[in-house]
Amino acid sequence: MPDTKDNVGRIFQLLKGNAYYDYSAIKVPGRVKVDEEKKAALKSYYKGLPDLCDDDVRDLEKFRSWMEFRHYGKSTVNSYVTMVSRFLRFIKPVGAVDCVPYDVVRYVNDFILPMHLSYTFQNQTISAMKLFFSEIYSRPLVIEKLERPRGEHRLPNVLSRDEIKRLIAGVINLKHRAMLSLTYGCGLRRQEVLNLKLNDIDSKRGIINIRQSKGRKDRMVPVSEKLLDLLREYYKAYRPENFLFEGDEKGVMYSPSSFENVLKRSCRKVGISKPVTLHWLRHSYATHLLEAGTDIRYIQVLLGHSSSKTTEIYTHVSMGSLKNIKSPFDEL
Repeated sequence: MPDTKDNVGRIFQLLKGNAYYDYSAIKVPGRVKVDEEKKAALKSYYKGLPDLCDDDVRDLEKFRSWMEFRHYGKSTVNSYVTMVSRFLRFIKPVGAVDCVPYDVVRYVNDFILPMHLSYTFQNQTISAMKLFFSEIYSRPLVIEKLERPRGEHRLPNVLSRDEIKRLIAGVINLKHRAMLSLTYGCGLRRQEVLNLKLNDIDSKRGIINIRQSKGRKDRMVPVSEKLLDLLREYYKAYRPENFLFEGDEKGVMYSPSSFENVLKRSCRKVGISKPVTLHWLRHSYATHLLEAGTDIRYIQVLLGHSSSKTTEIYTHVSMGSLKNIKSPFDEL
């Protein structure tokens, strides 16, 4: 049977009451429990908040329509509307038109921080607030006083070449091996891999066309002949109809969550205990290019970064650069 969430659920249902099953091998240790506990706490908290009034619902729909008109990404639209909705429910009985900057401070101190939500979540919440109040209520005085949290400076997580080799070599399923190989081999984002269609692969020129990715930008990335051979082998075996990688149903895009699960299962199989995500493969691609002597300006283009400052973060994790630094201890 294909290894899908539906099939696993079906097996569990059939075994229920007839057998004991230990499914610990297909769970992400530690991380799952923490995430599930946080989700349960958030869900319980939201249930206790007051409902939105008709005016709030109308304003949120106006906000959604305005963002869609401006061609904001679908995920951004949904996230911003959800974040503003949570805030409006939190400040009740105060209405949106009467709220002040301190209500946002209270929301951060009484909700975001106690729930141990991330800096990114807090920062995105502030972005949503600023956009909502400036476009729906046109209240610049409130907007100017909304302050962002102090910035974080985190280094990208990177796997070694040996770990990448073990990871890909350990994948038996041809489709899964092709997906992970393409993610690392071209430094693609998760959704960029899933959005690929058959005609995006130009094997004669040795390039892949990435269309309307983050920031609605197109770009081209080179693909090696070795990787093209793997993709040809995969195509002959699976014959996708529309997207390069499709789920159980022909013509339907492969699920993002299933793709992440493919990676997690593969890591467990080869003994990589780090909390690896698909974006780690992209970080590893950039870092390994830098260590091989590739000019950082080319890496910027390959990754689709608007600014070289974004790409320069990889200089901090490049072992090739760090190993060239001589410690003053050696001169003692």
